[in-house]
Amino acid sequence: MLKAEGVRKTYGELEVLKGVDVVINKGEVVSIVGSSGAGKSTLLHILGTLDVPDDGKVWLDDRDVFLQSPANLAAFRNTRLGFVFQFHNLLPEFTAVENVMIPALIARRDEREAKQQAMKLLDTLAIRARAEHKPSQLSGGEQQRVAVARALINNPALVFADEPSGNLDSKNAKELHELFFRLRDELGQTFVIVTHNQEFAAMTDRRLEIKDGRMV
Repeated sequence: MLKAEGVRKTYGELEVLKGVDVVINKGEVVSIVGSSGAGKSTLLHILGTLDVPDDGKVWLDDRDVFLQSPANLAAFRNTRLGFVFQFHNLLPEFTAVENVMIPALIARRDEREAKQQAMKLLDTLAIRARAEHKPSQLSGGEQQRVAVARALINNPALVFADEPSGNLDSKNAKELHELFFRLRDELGQTFVIVTHNQEFAAMTDRRLEIKDGRMV
């Protein structure tokens, strides 16, 4: 499904990725682990097309993703990929359901249909009752569930998560981790997750480790 070969990335004189190869299969929940500075987030951002490698290639469903124009790449990212980050990145002036709808509206989907799907996702994630609340009125765990719903609104082929439970207490972190597996089973999503949580990493279908810019 997702394949990367020979991915390299340098910032200034610091070579962060030194020729990384990755294969992700459809329906997997894969964790990427490693010490701070090993290159985990850099690799995730390149696999998710948020950053461009200095060398190497990334394919999704046999498409060389970086051969697209910037406009086509942005549209591809919005409709085919989903993202969940540690600090939620919700827009404070919008309600939970409005935050979830944003990627769908960017993709020029019908507003009414987008809201219906957003509400369905919030229901699936057990926070439908909080749909009209703004982020400041939500707990950390609730905000992260809204962020997950937002990542799923366009039915992406792949969902990338960068330390998604890093800002949550142990109870909410455990619930979020279990949620990823439930979504995989119910919706067929594929997840690639950077984490420092070794307990969660051990639960995933595969655990990939980066050390000094290389896959161990």
